[in-house]
Amino acid sequence: MTDAQDTAADVSLRTTGGAPPDDGGSSVTGAPNSEPGPEPIPLLEPREGIPPVIADEDALAEVIAAFAAGSGPVAVDAERASGYRYGQRAYLVQLRREGAGTALIDPVACPDLSGLGEALSGVEWVLHAATQDLPCLREIGMVPTRLFDTELAGRLAGFPRVGLGAMVEGVLGFVLEKGHSAVDWSTRPLPEPWLRYAALDVELLVDLRDALEKELDRQGKLEWAQQEFDAIASAPPPEPRKDPWRRTSGMHKVRRRRQLAVVRELWQTRDRIAQRRDVSPGKVLSDAAIVEAALSVPANAHALAALSGFGHRMGRRQLEQWQAAVERAKALADAQLPQPGQPVTGPPPPRAWADKDPAAAARLTAARAAVSALAEQLNMPQENLVAPDTVRRVCWEPPTAVTAESVGAALAGYGARPWQVEQVTPVLVAALSA
Repeated sequence: MTDAQDTAADVSLRTTGGAPPDDGGSSVTGAPNSEPGPEPIPLLEPREGIPPVIADEDALAEVIAAFAAGSGPVAVDAERASGYRYGQRAYLVQLRREGAGTALIDPVACPDLSGLGEALSGVEWVLHAATQDLPCLREIGMVPTRLFDTELAGRLAGFPRVGLGAMVEGVLGFVLEKGHSAVDWSTRPLPEPWLRYAALDVELLVDLRDALEKELDRQGKLEWAQQEFDAIASAPPPEPRKDPWRRTSGMHKVRRRRQLAVVRELWQTRDRIAQRRDVSPGKVLSDAAIVEAALSVPANAHALAALSGFGHRMGRRQLEQWQAAVERAKALADAQLPQPGQPVTGPPPPRAWADKDPAAAARLTAARAAVSALAEQLNMPQENLVAPDTVRRVCWEPPTAVTAESVGAALAGYGARPWQVEQVTPVLVAALSA
């Protein structure tokens, strides 16, 4: 049994201050088998107060110098305006580092933060749910070379709740106020309560990182976490999604190719308008309205106006604009119509395996059960132990000769990290050989 297997069920850490206990001896609130700890303390103000928002090049230069001269890891967070603005750009960037304090930077006024990114090159960046913030940080020139993801660390350590508020409360004993997480961060000027919330989001992030590092080390999982963090930091930007219109909510109702063409035309028209106006596409036209129009394929603007999502407070010019998109779809030749479904790469959906390949279906059932049992033993979510898609691919097309070497090579070929290969290979070999 590994150290991780031996200690996974005994998560221990809890402080009412800002750092983990030296002996790791007390228990985390909400962790498996833990006893209730002392009442958490509300965190109401940043320790140095709310810093001014950096919105000009001179002030930014001072921040860059201060953070370059700081010590230890740097806590980083970003606020977007999801649901309000087009795209996922950052509207506020928060940082905190020992010796530099906290900085709040307006990336609208200072859109190029590559100088700050360069000053922090080689420094470990501490983020919570790093993959959510890295794309918008990359857009403004901030790309970490090393990172520590406190959300992912919590998953690997077996915490049942890994939101920032839950982690700070359970591990450090403080309550963060989370009332402003979904506000419109493109608002200018930003209200003081929002700025306080933003500053507090990075206030204890390094403390949380330090505590989680101790816990991961205690469980024998620290090297695993470091491999995961390195994979995130070195991952290239994701490829643009093909046919993004197919992700319209409610698409499962749309069956006919002509109706699919209506969805595509309406979605693309909406996207152009939203981008031009810099608003969330859902504020231009809802997904439900797009699907409704696709199912009915209205004959004219009057018929369109009778559909849910179009008639209420929508002007004639807008109706004609949407009807024009419908007419473009109606005018397409059959050869130009989209095909139902998306091209599938890799195995078919698991529900079809029993008919297509009963032996593969049996392998998948055995592999899923084995991976689930191992994940429970290691006290972590199955998807963090190994990607479900990787398990499916190995079960659909297993190596000709099922050995530890061949299965391990297959896992690595699908992107599994060395620690995952080491843990998962034995159980997959047994499942594939059954």
